[in-house]
Amino acid sequence: MPLMRIPYTAPLPSPTIIPASASTLQGALGALVDFINPPVNTAPGNGNGKTVILSGAGISVASGLADYRGSNGTYTLNKTYKPVYYHEFCAGHEARKRYWARSYLGWTNLHKSRPNRAHEAVGALGELGKLSSVITQNVDSFHPKQHPRLKTLELHGYLRSTICISCRTEYDREQFQRDLSELNPAWSDFLAEMLESGALSTENPVERRMKGLKTNPDGDVDVPGVEYSTFRYPACPACLASPPAGSKVEQSADGAWLPSSTAGVLKPAVIMFGESIPGSVKLAVEEAIDEASRILVLGSSLATYSAWRLVKRAKERGMPIGIINLGGVRGEEQFFAGASLDGLGREALRCSVSLEEILPALVDHLRHDDARIVSDKAVFQPAPWR
Repeated sequence: MPLMRIPYTAPLPSPTIIPASASTLQGALGALVDFINPPVNTAPGNGNGKTVILSGAGISVASGLADYRGSNGTYTLNKTYKPVYYHEFCAGHEARKRYWARSYLGWTNLHKSRPNRAHEAVGALGELGKLSSVITQNVDSFHPKQHPRLKTLELHGYLRSTICISCRTEYDREQFQRDLSELNPAWSDFLAEMLESGALSTENPVERRMKGLKTNPDGDVDVPGVEYSTFRYPACPACLASPPAGSKVEQSADGAWLPSSTAGVLKPAVIMFGESIPGSVKLAVEEAIDEASRILVLGSSLATYSAWRLVKRAKERGMPIGIINLGGVRGEEQFFAGASLDGLGREALRCSVSLEEILPALVDHLRHDDARIVSDKAVFQPAPWR
């Protein structure tokens, strides 16, 4: 069965904090230090001794981006939200209009957003030698931007490019945004008005709703009452210049893709819901799990099967599992079955605290520890009779 990005929509259980001492920020920090930096003589025998990170939308909330299930998440605030599925996008001109119109409005905020302190801390953990790689479900490219030297695998693709469904040629998303503005002058004016009103500049999803907008993950913005059928999008330039065999690509006089075409459709370079993850990506993330000694989930409810199965793989390999997420996580009861509530966090960690608080604190603790060790070595003097 192909690996697909399919969301899990059933209610999630409340977290069971493991160890029990991790119910406070200080207790969670102590358990996390023990998890990610266990004594050498207690480290698991398999793997490289390092941690693989699996991150989700929760790590980017502090950057102003929407998540799915948090207190301000899309599924909480916008219960009618339904993403465009891959088969709908490929088959329907109207579905593509809806997708690109909403993405056009949402791109501005996504494009100006930047990695936050949690991303910075992940990069620092990599520099400290604690991590082997990062697997992210996010499509905002914050991880590779913040820590380019730490291997990052983007499980669900990225929004920084578009890609042609027919010829697989990629195009820069920023240039694509400019193309959309030229094709849709009325929408361009509307976007300018939204920016002027501050509706797209606030990072608070509740404030945006008060201004008439519903913000969703992956740069999607819904403006209730707006008609999307007038929106237009360009054709793939490569297919336009040389259509694939047996196909045709036609455009209007000003460059809009025409529904008489049978190729040349550009999609975001993300793995849309219902789309299969490429075999090369599937293999790479499995290898990242297998080479590590433990897995730490950051800001993910594991609601997509493609992410959930990676933690399941770690469990089957007997790897210690750590999860830091506000709210429930799919299948966590089986991931932590048998875990001791009185442990130190070395074999299992589950806490519900802010990533922006605990990850920088972890880095500070580890750096202080390293500095102390170096200092102790520096003042050591051999006995004079040696």
